[in-house]
Formats: sequence, structure tokens, C-alpha cells
Amino acid sequence: MSASEPHAADSVTKLYREHHGWLSMWLRKKLGNSFDAADLAHDTFVRLISARRQDTGPEPRALLTHIAKGLVVDHWRRRALEEAYLAAIANLPAREAPSPEVRAQILETLHAIDATLRTLPTKTRDIFLLSQFDGMRYADIAVQERVSLATVKRHMQRALTACLIAYQWHAA
Repeated sequence: MSASEPHAADSVTKLYREHHGWLSMWLRKKLGNSFDAADLAHDTFVRLISARRQDTGPEPRALLTHIAKGLVVDHWRRRALEEAYLAAIANLPAREAPSPEVRAQILETLHAIDATLRTLPTKTRDIFLLSQFDGMRYADIAVQERVSLATVKRHMQRALTACLIAYQWHAA
């Protein structure tokens, strides 16, 4: 442990004591429930600690709010993805419905792929979504996006490779 680490721990402890209650209340108003608010308040401080950020500046609540807003966006994105998946499988016959364990694995994989897609360039992501979710053929995508067929194929290869890597990393 370096000499500066105890100081950093003291700093985070002080920050937590002074602002955790306020952050939890702020999140409760945004999320509508105290359970998710408590989770995201905790995650906010975990992010702060994992970033090894010692200086929060003159307005620590601004930094905490910035981190928490990102977590709230992620929370709602995850929730929307989960609701869409559950709606898609809701009408399956009971014998075809995935078990709760398989459902959890599928959701985690979907979250990993969603996170991966968000890291791709906009054009790559758009082409991938047109192909995979709108069911468009590559030639039609090329016309719509005003690019060559070879460009569509390159973007698709990039997106599919990224999704495969995310899937393999998640499955490991």
C-alpha cells in the first residue's frame, strides 16, 4: 500500500458519508424506487473508487451526478432490452420457453452484445441493425445508405466479428 492510498481511502469515506444520502434520494426520484436507487448509488461510488480518482473538484456532487446519470441511462437501457426479450418469448409454448437460467444467460449475452454495438462506429451499427433487425438484404442496405455493396459487407464483417468476440468473451 502506498503512502497516498490511506489518504485516498479517507477521502472516499468522507465523500461517501457526506453525499451518499443525497445521491440515494436523487436517484430515488429518477428511478421511482429505493431498491434500484440504492444499487446505483453503490455503483456510483464503486466507479469513483475504481477510477482511482482522488480529487473530486470543488463540486463533488457534480461528479457524483455525472457518474450516476451514466448509470441511470445504462439501467434504463438494460431494462428496455430485458422487457423486449421477455415480450418476444412471452407467447412461446411452455415447452419451448427457456428456463430461468437460460433466460438469464441470454439476457447477459444480449447486454454484452448491446454494449459492443454501442462501441462501433455509427455507420457500422446502423448497417448491422438494418440487416439483423429490419431484415434488409445487403444490396438494399447499400442503396439506402448510398454506399457500395463491398462497404456494406465490410461493415457487417466488423459488426459480426465484434459481436462474436463479445459472445465468446461472455460465454467464457
